[in-house]
Amino acid sequence: MRRLVLASQSPARLNLLRQAGLAPEVIVSGFDEDAVTAPTPAELALALAEAKASLVSARPEAKGALVIGCDSVLDLDGQALGKPADAEEATARWKAMRGRAGTLQTGHCVYDTLSGRHTSAVASTVVRFGDPTDDEIAAYVASGEPLHVAGAFTLDGRSAPFIEGIDGDHGNVIGLSLPLIRRLLGRLGVGITELWAPADH
Repeated sequence: MRRLVLASQSPARLNLLRQAGLAPEVIVSGFDEDAVTAPTPAELALALAEAKASLVSARPEAKGALVIGCDSVLDLDGQALGKPADAEEATARWKAMRGRAGTLQTGHCVYDTLSGRHTSAVASTVVRFGDPTDDEIAAYVASGEPLHVAGAFTLDGRSAPFIEGIDGDHGNVIGLSLPLIRRLLGRLGVGITELWAPADH
């Protein structure tokens, strides 16, 4: 069975892959995200995902593996919003987002280190934000959660009550789109069911 490597330290991405029957190893790229610029949020997410997957696939410990790199940014008014730098920025961001919609762009890149081939694409999901009060925003920011996630929110955490709904793939907002990963693997001639871990794993 082919080894699968996740080039990300995101526990949410790891959990999504495990829930889908996969058993990835984790090799963190250590890539400096500030080193990349791009004209649009979607292109930025894609460039970051490609850079992370490329870096990890070149490492000796990834030899023979399929390497998945992902990166998410929130597109709000054409601006790319990643993880907020501090509590002040997270607070300002939530005040700007409430009552509005943004698009969560997640770049996905899969490298096959055996063939040297890779393929990539972006998944986009519209997120409709609720209207939390200033006190609710302050309490959420104080929890520390928004400082660790792209866009300063997550669907599977404390901010879930402040999100009215989404249009698109739920997993994409949490960290990666499983349907897109399946299509990218298919382009490289790999069926996702071939990567399923044994049932007792």
